[in-house]
Amino acid sequence: MPSHINPVYKNEDEFAFGDRAIKNDPFNSLMYQKENMTIRSPKGPTTYRSRQKYITVAILCFINLINYVDRFTIAGILKSVQNYYSLQNAEAGLLQTSFICSYMIMAPVFGYLGDRYSRKLIVGCGVAFWSLTTLLGSFIPSHLFGIFIFLRALVGTGEASYSTIAPTIIGDLFSKDQRSKMLAIFYFAIPVGSGLGYIIGDQVVTHTGEWQWALRITPVLGFISVLVTFIYVKDPPRGEADGGVTFENSTITADLLYLCKTKSFVYSTLGFTSVTFATGALGWFGPKYMELALSKFSKEPVSTNAALIFGIITCIAGIIGVIIGSAASQHFRRMNARADPLICAYGVLISVPLIFFGVVAAEYTLISSWILIFLGEVCLCVNWTIVADMLLYVIVPTRRSLAEAVQILVSHALGDAASPYIIGVVSDSILIHSHSSYHEFLSLQYALYIPTGVLVIGAFFFFLTAIHIEKDKARCSFATHGLYPPLHIFTEDSMQFPADDMSDSRHLL
Repeated sequence: MPSHINPVYKNEDEFAFGDRAIKNDPFNSLMYQKENMTIRSPKGPTTYRSRQKYITVAILCFINLINYVDRFTIAGILKSVQNYYSLQNAEAGLLQTSFICSYMIMAPVFGYLGDRYSRKLIVGCGVAFWSLTTLLGSFIPSHLFGIFIFLRALVGTGEASYSTIAPTIIGDLFSKDQRSKMLAIFYFAIPVGSGLGYIIGDQVVTHTGEWQWALRITPVLGFISVLVTFIYVKDPPRGEADGGVTFENSTITADLLYLCKTKSFVYSTLGFTSVTFATGALGWFGPKYMELALSKFSKEPVSTNAALIFGIITCIAGIIGVIIGSAASQHFRRMNARADPLICAYGVLISVPLIFFGVVAAEYTLISSWILIFLGEVCLCVNWTIVADMLLYVIVPTRRSLAEAVQILVSHALGDAASPYIIGVVSDSILIHSHSSYHEFLSLQYALYIPTGVLVIGAFFFFLTAIHIEKDKARCSFATHGLYPPLHIFTEDSMQFPADDMSDSRHLL
């Protein structure tokens, strides 16, 4: 490998690398995909009117909201569904697992498509599909539980098309602190939608006596969203907000190699997986656990109170957590380039004792339990926006949808796809010799200790992310802007960034 490469400038708007172009390095394949490849910089960024950009974000946020309302409506009516289909805890957990499995399997497919084709079209079709399958699921009779599971899995397929693509559209509309603020608004939908899902599901059952009607609300809103998506959503050029060059798409193999070698992406994904494991377990069995705890202190029916309170707590905790996370990120990363992963790490660590003692306290004092679980959820929600923002600034624009998809795949495969079933199986195995309500409460309590151990591992991965975040951000900036970095940044053999300090090149960011 020669010690240097001389760029050949054809004119002020484009440049080409000659016969010494690098072809095999996945980090540089966007700039050096083949010999004599030409990279064209845009004449000037397409500037959408501010109103159009904000309308697009508003529509995407609304879709994300009903996405999570739909996803957690089942959790809010879980006991009614179990009674209707005669399900044990493990089978109830499998219901959520089937949804998440479909969601995570299809996410890479839509991520690949989202980096290459119309994102607006994919989003619109995906929302229409999951709205239709949700509606159909509300009409399945009690003796056809298998079909109900199948339809819930198809809902996951439709939602995967949206979740992998929407953040990248926002990333291409805004940059820097403005992007962080828009992502914070976008991720408000996770806790707010989750909380509304509990509340809507519970209240529909209370007022109609039929849980099926809870699944017929979001499809109506979904079909309306499809219409406004095709009319108002703007799909900006990839990388526009960052002022990046326009790249040709590389192969899926090169894309995956790039993601695997971006260590901050790998470690932040694993850290985020621990969060989804914990939130998945609490979100699925939390209302039932608190309902069993409430039954110890009251002889009156308490299912409505438990689901309603849990929904309100989830909603408020999420709003506060996202606000704290976004504000802390924007403030501290001006002083410390590693602030984002460190905030995530400390947030996860602080949540561990809060959630652990919140689960324990339910046996003795309900008020203390609610407060501790609330504070624990606040700490977990701190990282939602930050993790998404880190992905956008360490991954080049033409690989962001795939990166979102891979993160979804891993975080759900090892996180909230697995945790409800694991918690259900552990609970049922403890409960095997007794089926009293008190022993069912204890079995769930012991099973819910598992997520706290997983969170400790997650904090460790966020600390590892902090070690690599600066180098990966610099690499992404070089590639996005088509810059020819100083030669000492690369090794002669691989043309990759070395592991040592990069302070000499930070002026290019």
